Amino acid sequence: MYLMISTYLAPLDEVDRARDDHLAFVAELEQRSLCVSAGRRDPAVGGIVLLAVDTEANAFALMADDPYVQRGLAEYTAMGWNPTRGALAGLRPPA
Repeated sequence: MYLMISTYLAPLDEVDRARDDHLAFVAELEQRSLCVSAGRRDPAVGGIVLLAVDTEANAFALMADDPYVQRGLAEYTAMGWNPTRGALAGLRPPA
């Protein structure tokens, strides 16, 4: 699993103009069982998308299609994560 942590590269009002397209992109990832959870950071300087994928390369490949990335509004860093406690304990990428 990978936490994809975004940082906005443009003012929030500009990011928000692309938000509907970004949310549609995240919804598609959810439908494909690739997005476990997502949301905006607080304060609103970026967001986090938790992906159920097995490699950092796969995570970056998916997020390259994010409208925020394609429009130069955000960039992502990746952090690998294996939940061992709580509600997500043992969750693994789909086969």
